[in-house]
Formats: sequence, structure tokens, C-alpha cells
Amino acid sequence: MPHSHPWRRRLAAITALALLAATLTVPTGPAAARQGGYEALIRRASYGVPHIAARDFASLGFGVGYVQAEDNICVIAENVVTVRAQRTRYFGPTGEDGSNVTSDLFHQKAIDDRTVERLLTGRRDGIHSPSQEVRDQVRGFAAGYNAYLRRTGPARLTDPACAGKPWVRPITELDVWRVHWMTMVRAGSGALADGIIAAAPPPTRAAQARAVPTSPARRAAPMGSPTARAAVSPVMSTARVQVAPTRGAAAEPATQATTEIVGQLPAPKATAVVKARDGAPAGLGSNAYGLGSDATVSGAGMLLANPHFPWDGPERFYRMHLKVPGRYDVEGAALVGDPLIEIGHNGRLAWSHTVSTARRFVWHRLTLVPGDPTSYFYDGKPRRMTSHTVTLQGEGTSRTLYDTHFGPVVLVPGVFDWTADTAYAISDPNAANLRALDGWLAMGRAQDIRQLRKELDRRQFLPWVNVIAADRSGAALYADHSVVPRVTGRLAAACIPPAWHDLYATSGQAVLDGSRSRCALGRDPDAAVPGILGPGHLPTLVRRDYVTNSNDSYWLANPAHPLTGFPRVIGDERTERSLRTRLGVDQVQRRLAGSDGLPGTRFTVDRLWAVTLGNRTYAGELVRDDLVRLCTAHPIAVASDGTRTDLTAACRALRGWDLRVDLASRGAHLFSEFTLAGGLRFADRFDPAAPLTTPRRLAVDDPRVRTALADAVRRLAGIPLDARLGDLQTEPRGGRRIPIHGGRPEPGAFNMAVDMLVPGVGYPKVRHGTSYLMAVELGPDGPSGRQLLTYSQSANPNSPWYADQTTLYSRKGWDTIKFTERQLRADPNLVSYRVRSNRARTGAWLTHDRVLAVVRRDGST
Repeated sequence: MPHSHPWRRRLAAITALALLAATLTVPTGPAAARQGGYEALIRRASYGVPHIAARDFASLGFGVGYVQAEDNICVIAENVVTVRAQRTRYFGPTGEDGSNVTSDLFHQKAIDDRTVERLLTGRRDGIHSPSQEVRDQVRGFAAGYNAYLRRTGPARLTDPACAGKPWVRPITELDVWRVHWMTMVRAGSGALADGIIAAAPPPTRAAQARAVPTSPARRAAPMGSPTARAAVSPVMSTARVQVAPTRGAAAEPATQATTEIVGQLPAPKATAVVKARDGAPAGLGSNAYGLGSDATVSGAGMLLANPHFPWDGPERFYRMHLKVPGRYDVEGAALVGDPLIEIGHNGRLAWSHTVSTARRFVWHRLTLVPGDPTSYFYDGKPRRMTSHTVTLQGEGTSRTLYDTHFGPVVLVPGVFDWTADTAYAISDPNAANLRALDGWLAMGRAQDIRQLRKELDRRQFLPWVNVIAADRSGAALYADHSVVPRVTGRLAAACIPPAWHDLYATSGQAVLDGSRSRCALGRDPDAAVPGILGPGHLPTLVRRDYVTNSNDSYWLANPAHPLTGFPRVIGDERTERSLRTRLGVDQVQRRLAGSDGLPGTRFTVDRLWAVTLGNRTYAGELVRDDLVRLCTAHPIAVASDGTRTDLTAACRALRGWDLRVDLASRGAHLFSEFTLAGGLRFADRFDPAAPLTTPRRLAVDDPRVRTALADAVRRLAGIPLDARLGDLQTEPRGGRRIPIHGGRPEPGAFNMAVDMLVPGVGYPKVRHGTSYLMAVELGPDGPSGRQLLTYSQSANPNSPWYADQTTLYSRKGWDTIKFTERQLRADPNLVSYRVRSNRARTGAWLTHDRVLAVVRRDGST
């Protein structure tokens, strides 16, 4: 049970008299309607987790926007800068993760095309366009954020990342929708953004004349110039920028000089997407278990949620509990800036997501009209591409981009080139997906697996994730019901040219013949929208024992019932599984057999938590002993640079390693560096008949194994090879360095912590890994269990909720599920306050009320 914090005691004492001015009930009915505006009750439990109740979705959104701004206003504000195409203006042309120019050009094109505005038109049924409930939630979120910003003022913000910065401004509903759209295209056109910006016709005189429209004082920046080089890679997920050049926000005069970026450009991020083995977005991953009645001691369903997301930047999770009485009641987490729970549970159903392997886009090979590289043949007739010169407002930078009726033209040099004869465009079905918030709203209302499946089938909204779920009756579900381009087996056979067969077979990337209408994506009769696979083509499995996923394909969601026969665009079958997938299944199987050293068989919440944070390293279990025998027999090895390296100390460290990535594990970092150097080579081959146990034997006769160990020793120069992991792998919080357990996926860690080696120092900053962690059981008295946000609730170093959960995670602690009123009132640190704002009929803001009520409750209340 959490202890009462002095900060909360002081706050409660200062504001206790305000209880005379307000009650702690949510107004409903005619009285609430007469009040107008927004009003939400916020109860902060331990670790700053808000439990928000409101009479309607607009007020619920207001409360969510308000508390998220309290805790993470800089994260939200920077996201808005991104979708307003203003990163270059405020942060300079090059960001920490690539080019701000590329990001701005990509988002400015979406603004110019009115992409989101068009998606907001249509029937408000949650499929053709967002429902009124979700629109109200988004409207309220923007209002809540603005209320906090107006009450506090940019200059008085306490987060140094954005305090007093000119880019912290009020936001609109459209800003919130644009940020949401950015998430939808994260694995599709967003991942290929630098390829979209890189695309230009081949440098013929005729093409140049068509490609560069006239404008006042235009100057050309050839490929290779500093301006052109600045635009070669997108910034779709960035950490917060602490110091950057800024300029005023006023629009520049229309006659300003304009620099146009011309010529074909490199596209390193799009190149990486093409080379990837599957469609999972870079830097993201997850584990999840859905445990049914045959796998739990109680017979009730149980769920493990374990997403692996970045610890900084726009993809941070935020814990919260949201309630509109009688209409919505869900506890869990969402990405900062999103107004509804995306991973969580209600009273009878729990769900999580893992990143899916499916590809989110398809390529269309265009046969160009001779002499005209911006026209292509379609059913024997020429069609013109649409050219669009995108100009960054206030920056004087422009670039001409090209579209087809399929979607944007994309250039990936050396693979998908734009020549005089051929070009390539993509279709990205998620670029038309604003269904997701309605989908998550419907998930939160579903009461069992049957209802959940019905909503998944009807809405088809998940952008790039699987769903794993369990319900009170003990049913467990795995489904890849994500948005997948409609590449059926028949379409692939008829429309993928022979030169591209291998790419489709190995990576799921479909290159379709773009010259024939019969090779368009078409529509499945059961699909929610055109161009995507319908539910009948998507893998689904319901079990009473368990389902699991750790970012491999659907094939072995439960090894007792392999899923086969699905289109290759979704994922692969009968292929080698990752070490993390193998470990994830092994952990469940050992628990059910009672062979993992824990009490009894089957799962309880306590045992599920222990298994998840057991920190086993699967590759170490397979090959460490063989590696030690090898380096003992051959204590000298030659590193890749030719240096003769003594392996004696490395051998000793590996021999003493406990095969885990706990804080006290010695030598774990050495084995990790060994795998990163390419040392994990197997002597046996993968056997589809034994997919969870092959391959397993170290290739001790392969000289690259010893070379990799020598390279690892050299990389770790100045760092003891037998150091404790907790002394090397840390997370900075203020002046402290908090030890972090967990490991990388390459050596087969289940509990992930991915970081970069600083020579001579260690691993002083987690990049991504275990983020939101939830183990929930859906018992007859309501949900119960444990949860945690590893990097804590707030990104603000001056927040009381900046480091507390990180410290808790370091010692494998937890916060409890607080879904019922009884669970919440038992929290000794409960602090309550109400936020409200009145509006004029025109919607103009008139007032923003300050906190009206704060009360501390002890566990006896």
C-alpha cells in the first residue's frame, strides 16, 4: 500500500476549506444542463494517477485535457508544433531524430490537402466519420488543455522544456485530430515520409520545366546542398528539444524569397522500412498474455499488458481512469495527447495491444508515358500525376511533391527508383482512418469477448496493432484485426510482377501492377471500408487456456492451435520465431506445468507479475555454457579490427552470470554486447515441426562467434566485464540515476530495456522498453491486480510524479488496480479537485475556474 506523501498533505491542508464551496459529486440531469460548459471531477490517487468523472464526454475530455496538460504540457505542445508543420520554425532544420524540414513538408502537405478535415465529413457513425461522442471528447480535450494553459500562462509553466517558449500556444480540435492522424500513419506513409519528400522526376529538361512552377524570387537548391540535405529524413517521433533557435510566429510577407529543394534525394528511413523483415514500426514492441479459465487459479480471465514504447517524446503512455456514469468506465493508459483509454480494462473485460507484423501500405509500379515521367498508363490510357508545391509558411522553403490516384509517389533509391520508364506510388489505408477513437470507445464498453469481436469486425480501426484480451468468464482472445491492405492470395498471384515475388514472400511488401484497374485493392464484402482485408481474411483465436504475442506474426498465438492460411501481407507462417516469442511461450508453459520454481500451477496476479519481471535471458539459457567452454579452450581471439584479444576475463564473467537481467546480474551486459556483435550463431537449423525449441545449439566451430566476443570485450573497454547490471543501466531523474533491470530483444529478454552504450560509462539512458505494465484479474467482485508506468506519470522534472513510479519499477514494485470506488477510497494519498469552464453560445472562452476542492482521504474512509 502506498504511503501518504508530504506534498499531498500540504496541498490538502491549504485547500481543505474549499470543500465548503463545492461537493465531490458529478452534476447530472437538468441542473447540469443549465450550468453549461464543461465540468469534471478529478481524483488523483497515488503516483498522480487521475480518476476523472464527468456527466458527458465533452466534460470528460475537458478533464483529460486539463490533467494531461498539468503533467505533460510540453509533450502535447511539441506534438502540435509537429502537425502544424512548424518544427523548422521553432527547433531549426535538423532535429534529434532527423530532419525537421522533412517532417514539416509532410505535415504541411496534409494541411494543404485538408486531409483531416475531409475525414471529419460524412455520416457520424464512427466508421464513415467520427461519432458525436468522440467529437465531444476531442473538443473537450482541447478546451481542457487551453483552460490549464490560460490559467497558468506559458511563462509560469514549471517544465523547463517549454516554459516561456513561443511554441506553447492554445490548441484547437483540429490540432488534436491531426496528432491522432499522425499516429494512424505511423507505420505507413509516416514511416515513408522521407521517401515521399525525396521523390522527383528524373532530371530531364522537359521534366524540370514541368516540375518547378514559377513564384516570386524563387531560388533552386540542388541535391547535396545544405538545404536539400536537411530534408532527407523525417521526424515522426522525437524526444523533447531543450534548446533550439526560435523566431516569431508572425507570417512572413507573401513576396519573401523562397528556396525550393529540387532533385531526387536520399531517403534513409524509407530505405530502412523497405529492408525491415516485417511491417512493425521501428522502435516499438510489446508482450501480452491473455489467460483463460484453464490457466488461472480462480478460473477468471486475466491479462498481461506489457507494451515496449519510447521512454521520452510523443509516444509516452499516460495512466488514467475515465468515467461517464452509465456510459463509460475504463481504467488503463493512453498515449499522451489521446483522450480515451487504449490499453486497459472495464469491470468485465481487459485488453492490450502488441505491434503487428502486417504491412500497412502497398506499392504500385507505374508504367510511365514515354517522354513524360509525370504521367502513367492506367488501363491503356495516360493519367497525369498531381504536382503540389508545398511551402513552409514563414520559412521560405518549398518542395514539389507528386500524387497519383493510388496515393503519393515514393522514392527509395536503389530499390524503388523514379526513372524515365517507371515510378512507384503507395496506398496507405490508414491515411483515411479516423475510426480508432470510436473503436477504443466501443472496446471500453464491450462486456465480453463476444461483444469485443463484434466491434472489431464492425469497425476495423486498429492502425498497426494486434489485440489480446480476456474476460470475466475465462475466455481469451488473440486477433490481428488491424488495418491491412487488401492483398489476397489471388490478387498477389495475378498482380505482383515476377521481379517482386521474393520481396513479397520474405517481407510481406506487395508491389502491384499499377497499370491495370484489376490490380487495384478493391473491397472485401465484409470489410468496414474499401481497400482493406475484411474480418474473414484476418487471424482470430479464442481459447480457454491462453493466447500470447511478442511481435511475431499470428502463427503461434497458441502453439496448440497454429493459425495458417492467411495472406502473406499480414505475416509469415512456419518460420523462425524470435527468442522473445519463444521465451514468452516457455514462461506460460512452465507456469502451467508448475516447473518454473513458483508455487503451484496456473496463474495468480502475484505469479504473473513474478513471471513477467523474472528477467530471464533466453539466448543465455541456450548457449552460455557452450560459449564459456569455447572461450576457455580458446582464450585468445582476433577482433574485427585485427586486434588479438584476451578472453579470459570475459569467460570468467560469463561463467558467473546468473542468466538474467536483474539489477544484481553480473556479466549480463557482456552477453548483450556479444549478441549485438553478431555472435549468436546457431549450428542447427530452424525446424517448423519444433518451432519453439529450434534453433538452440551454438555454432562453436564458426570463427565469427569468438570474433564477436572479442569485439564485445573491446567495446566494453573501461567497464568491468563482471559489473552489476544495475550499476551500468540507469535512468536519470534529476540528480539521481535510477538502476533499471531488463534487457534487449537480441539476447532474448522478455522484459525489455533498450539503450545505447556510452563507452567507458555504461547505459545511462533508456531509449525504449517496458513502459505501461498491467496484470489484471477479472474476478466476480470486480477487477483487481497491479499496474505501473515505468517512466512515471509526468515528463516534467519539477513534478512530484516525475520519478516515483520509476523508482518503484526499479525494485519491481507496483501500484494497485483502483477501478471500484472502494479500491479508490482506500488509497491513502487520494486528492480531489474539480475543474470547470463556462462558454458563450459562440463557443468563445469566458472563464476558467481554478481548483475548487481538494480533500485527502486516508485508508479508513
